[in-house]
Amino acid sequence: MMTEDTQTPLVSAKWLADRLHAPELVVLDATYFLPDQARDAHEEYRQAHIPGARFFDIDVIADTSNPLPHMLPLGYQFAVAAENLGIDNESCVIVYDNNAFLASARVWWMFRVFGHDKVAVLDGGLAGWGATGKPLEAGSAIPTPHEFKTVFRPELVFTLDQMRNSLGERDIQIADARSPGRFSGTEREPRPGLRSGHIPGSRNVYFKTLIDERTRTIKPAPELDTQFRSAGIDPARPIVTTCGTGVSASVLALALYRLGQNDAAVYDGSWAEWGSRTDTPVETG
Repeated sequence: MMTEDTQTPLVSAKWLADRLHAPELVVLDATYFLPDQARDAHEEYRQAHIPGARFFDIDVIADTSNPLPHMLPLGYQFAVAAENLGIDNESCVIVYDNNAFLASARVWWMFRVFGHDKVAVLDGGLAGWGATGKPLEAGSAIPTPHEFKTVFRPELVFTLDQMRNSLGERDIQIADARSPGRFSGTEREPRPGLRSGHIPGSRNVYFKTLIDERTRTIKPAPELDTQFRSAGIDPARPIVTTCGTGVSASVLALALYRLGQNDAAVYDGSWAEWGSRTDTPVETG
């Protein structure tokens, strides 16, 4: 992977600018907005994006037969989507967004789930790119399709049954990326029909606490380590991350990767699944 540091899944705006026209480089705009943000990510991409970037829509490149939002697609579905984006197995994929790593971290995780390690996230996102005076372009990229083969890594994905089985297991830690209010149950869930609270035994690591508000970059590794440990999570032990729909949970997985925890899994269904059922236990407080 063409990163500045082999221990990080992140690249800077300068790194990307210096290599923007490399033939093996593919840049993806993965911007995603929550329903209550009332913004159109695809339209904003068409108005302004990093030159050559293609748009990756997590609501389209998903298992659309599943009623849960933007669930992980099947391998062949992901392969077709990657091919149509002009990505092959030799491509170096750089993902960015314009909304606090939502959903660039999710797309980074998806590529790793399907066996592609040549992927990194632009630290600081579109805002960081713009702050350095780098150019933007309008319109939509029309890539030439390439062949892409997937190799599924089940250890990076947790299912509902696996989450159920993990309850009470001392060997598995659960880190919840939602806000403290949603985690404790004092704040209403943004999606209707969901109970309030959290998975029993999980710990709250609000994803925004891992991001520097000023620079919109992921915090340095020592600060990330402190953040996880203060929540009762040991980054060196097995971890599964969760959130509302598996998006901000991927920000935790990205931060953990920076700390050397390369196998942190994401519970794909997250609270949209767990909180919608009547046969899953819930804790509050």
